[in-house]
Amino acid sequence: MAYVGIQTQISRNNRNTFLLLAAFPLLLLGMVYVFLYVINRDKSMVNPAFVTALPLVLGGTAIWFVIAYFSHSALIRMATGAEPLERRENTRVYNLVENLCISQGMKMPKIYVIEDDSLNAYASGINENTYAVTLSRGIIARLDDAELEGVIAHELSHIRNRDVRLLIISIVFVGIFAFLSQIAMRSFFFSGGRRGRDKDNSGVIMLAAIVITAIAYLISLLLRFGISRRREYMADAGAAEMTRNPQALASALRKISQDPYIEAVENQDVAQLFIDHPSPENKSSFSLYQLFATHPPIEKRIQVLEAF
Repeated sequence: MAYVGIQTQISRNNRNTFLLLAAFPLLLLGMVYVFLYVINRDKSMVNPAFVTALPLVLGGTAIWFVIAYFSHSALIRMATGAEPLERRENTRVYNLVENLCISQGMKMPKIYVIEDDSLNAYASGINENTYAVTLSRGIIARLDDAELEGVIAHELSHIRNRDVRLLIISIVFVGIFAFLSQIAMRSFFFSGGRRGRDKDNSGVIMLAAIVITAIAYLISLLLRFGISRRREYMADAGAAEMTRNPQALASALRKISQDPYIEAVENQDVAQLFIDHPSPENKSSFSLYQLFATHPPIEKRIQVLEAF
């Protein structure tokens, strides 16, 4: 893998963040226009209907995004079951995080713990006030200091590279598409039960709802793939650079791969934040999981680290 400097990675993530912010309203309005075009028999009414819907769609989306943007930390903690980890409760973890932050000139993030015996971790946040590193109880207990330091350095690299901000924005956008698709489907089922409803029009609404759902799902996949799996290799390389001990992180990943499953994590969008996907799927053979995975195979990451 070709070496990419930290500033190059940061620039790429800033560019991708801007593209997501710019492309999302355009894609959303395009979907609304297509929906209106399909359901209106009188095509001359499409443009006036679109103009009427424009402020409602943009306003509703802006409100959703603002709420999600400023409450994302609490929402992610709720989705993962994370709780604050106090310094007096575990000075070992605090010392490891603090020493790494001092060495990199970084502000120390908040630290949280997931009460689960499995091994996993993730970073989150959009700025210095919300950056956080979350560790499972199992990863704290079952890794030695050098291995745990490597994992923490990996998560700090995600923060330093601004991966977490990009991922969280993508999660917010995917959530909006999913919500809109659900509204379309529920509207169809609700309208379908009305007496005297025109069957042809009902069929058109159904087709439009199905199309919107398919487009929303496709866009969610594209957003996930747009946040390149390369970020994990870059964070691994950043951790090796911070600790000067790539073998320790390789050893940690090997242990994590044996038991990454966090029972509290059901949301697949939040799952992409973790150092390894916290799911029970069998990753040893070709599957749809591998085809649509947000993480590269952990075996390849270990190989890269061992050759570092």
